[in-house]
Parts: sequence; C-alpha cells; structure tokens
Amino acid sequence: MERNDGPPYRERPCKGAFATQHQETLNKVKTATETLRFSTRGHNDIHDLTPAMKDLLRRSGVKDGLATAFVPGSTAAITTLEFEDGAISDLKNAISRLAPENIPYEHNERWGDGNGFSHVRAALLGPSLSIPVVRGSLALGTWQQIVLVDCDNRDRTREIILQVMGNESD
Repeated sequence: MERNDGPPYRERPCKGAFATQHQETLNKVKTATETLRFSTRGHNDIHDLTPAMKDLLRRSGVKDGLATAFVPGSTAAITTLEFEDGAISDLKNAISRLAPENIPYEHNERWGDGNGFSHVRAALLGPSLSIPVVRGSLALGTWQQIVLVDCDNRDRTREIILQVMGNESD
C-alpha cells in the first residue's frame, strides 16, 4: 500500500543528532557466534543450552544487546523452560498430545519416514529464540532456561547456532 504523506520512510534522510548517535552506536556493535554440536535421542529429548549461551555472552564482552539461539533443520526446536524433571516431563507430554505420533500425517504418506509428527511439533515450538542482554546478563526469569527440544523419531547429531550481538560498553 502506498503512503500519501510523502516519500517512503527509507527515502527520507536522517538529520541531526539521531544520525550521529546511530552511527556511533553501529561502530560499537560486536558479534560473537558459536556452533554447538551434540547427540540427541529424539522423541522430545530436551537439552539445556543456557550454560553455553551464558559462557558465550561472558566471552563476548557484550553488555547490552541480543542473544539468539537457532537450530537448523525442521525436526527440532528451541524454547524456554524451567529445566527440572517435572517441567521437562510436562512439556514432553504436552507436545505429544498436541502432535501425537500415532495419527496419519501426509508427510509420512509422501516420504515414508514416519516423522511427520516431528515436523509439526518443531513448527509449533519454533527454531529460534532471542533473549535481551541487559547489563551483561541474559534477561531470563529466575527459573527460566533456554532449551533445545529434539522432536525427531531417531537419534541425531544436532548443531545449534548461538549468537550474541550488542554493545561492549554503555
């Protein structure tokens, strides 16, 4: 839809202090990226990624910005959870009720690999998570951890990309 109040935003020039402040901020942005590799068992196998993300954040020196966790592939997901046995069991059971293994999936009919439920589960949870970094810490709740959920129907070797981006100092 065209706007009738002048040229689109991208064509408007930045003026004054905002442009200068924005450029100075861009010069201070730092990015740190790490890829984790480990084996999973499938069937809603859950792994805590929080220690690895905290370690990357510490090593990066970023004080304010954004931390992101991403899992490539369509049968695993990343979310947050209180990483304790009861909550882990509850999440596994809820995921199994949302996308049961024992119902027909068109994916299975087409490909014959029996993991249609895995794709649906992963799509419902999502492949990535972003967490604000504030004063050098992940802005997670007291009992909130970053977790990988492997939804596939078999053992896998997973790669998880962790990235921290932001300013090193105030």
